[in-house]
Amino acid sequence: MSTAYLILCLLAAIIVVLVVIMKLKLNPAIALVLGSLLMGVMAHISLTDTIDGINAGFGSMLGSIGFPIGFGIILGQLVSDSGGANVIADRMVKLFPESKAIYAVAIAAFILSIPVFFDVTFVILIPIGVALMKRINRSIAYIVGAISIGAGVAHTLVPPTPNPLAAAEIFHFDLGMMILGGTIIGLIMVFIAVTIYCKILDRGIWNKDKDETGEGMDVQEMATPERVPSFGMSLVPILLPVVIILLNTVTSTVLGDAQPEFISFLGTKTMALLLGVLAAYAIAVSCIGSKGAEKSASEALKSAGIVFLITGAGGSFAKIIALSGVNDAIVKMVSGISGSFVVVLLIAYILGLLFRQITGSGTVASLTTMTIMASVASLLPCHPVFLALACLDGALFGATLNDSGFWIVSNMTGLTFTGGAKTYTLGQAVASVTGIVVIILAALGATMIF
Repeated sequence: MSTAYLILCLLAAIIVVLVVIMKLKLNPAIALVLGSLLMGVMAHISLTDTIDGINAGFGSMLGSIGFPIGFGIILGQLVSDSGGANVIADRMVKLFPESKAIYAVAIAAFILSIPVFFDVTFVILIPIGVALMKRINRSIAYIVGAISIGAGVAHTLVPPTPNPLAAAEIFHFDLGMMILGGTIIGLIMVFIAVTIYCKILDRGIWNKDKDETGEGMDVQEMATPERVPSFGMSLVPILLPVVIILLNTVTSTVLGDAQPEFISFLGTKTMALLLGVLAAYAIAVSCIGSKGAEKSASEALKSAGIVFLITGAGGSFAKIIALSGVNDAIVKMVSGISGSFVVVLLIAYILGLLFRQITGSGTVASLTTMTIMASVASLLPCHPVFLALACLDGALFGATLNDSGFWIVSNMTGLTFTGGAKTYTLGQAVASVTGIVVIILAALGATMIF
């Protein structure tokens, strides 16, 4: 089959996925499987081989990151329910002077969203932020945008959230590199994006009468247990798996085959996050009792099912693309421009951005874009983590009507459609554009050094 035909097959499959999600309103996991089936049929893969490929792709993806995703979700729920998330938020805000309150809230959102879902982070931080804004006489727009930026960047770029976990698997590089790259570039993005966002607001684009309804939810602090962990103990479940994975990355690079086996064992995704969960569980038991901790862990698994399905379905789509030969077709198309890897990074970014705007789902946008671009990674002179970051960063670009996060933010804080667009959407758009600039500069710098 010709390269042109295979690319057309891929485009047709992507269109089907988008139509099923947007028009038929079916779950993205179902859409990805239907797209995989169409891709297999159009690429002349037998029906039996197509369904076997779908199953194999699903199993391969979740076989590698299923436990880490599940453990990450449980860890976040335990940190939240034990009161640790509130402790981290309060302490981070107090570390900054009131004149820098916006940055304090954004960094707190960044840290909390490493293990905790965006909506929970928002619920925890918005009462603190509203109180701060009243003290420094700023509109609610500043704080909503800051939380949207900090939480959005961490959730998009830093494991153990599903998309960056999948990135290391799809592009075949060490997870420690994803943690390191996502954290460093993510923090730079947050500081720059919050600065730019605040300057935009300072120009007077916010109109209280038109952008606020005054009918938002009663914003109150989340209930916390009578006994809460200290700030240091609250950070342990978050930092423990990160430190272990990074230690494994460093020692394997320095020592090679001489690396002690126990470090390799503990530094695997599954073991590192299991240790984080055990630490979170022990802290939760001391704060909310064993029954409370058990209930918290069970509650976390209710939201884990859909994450597993979508992530696994993304693996199915990737497998069928590989079986069809589209990977080779994409390599042929891109090989002529691979020397100018900045162009490839921009293509990855734009694809992620377009899929996010069309589907409203950062997960679908990330997985689809990374699946398409995975075959190109070996052609580039830079580390594949930069290509992964470009795909993910494109999917960060805020959407509106079809984005659940947009409505959570708008409804909770009493914002109109324009108010939500000027905070959630604009904030994440600024962070996304900032991100691709930082990623390209970092990739250029790394290429020149190494």
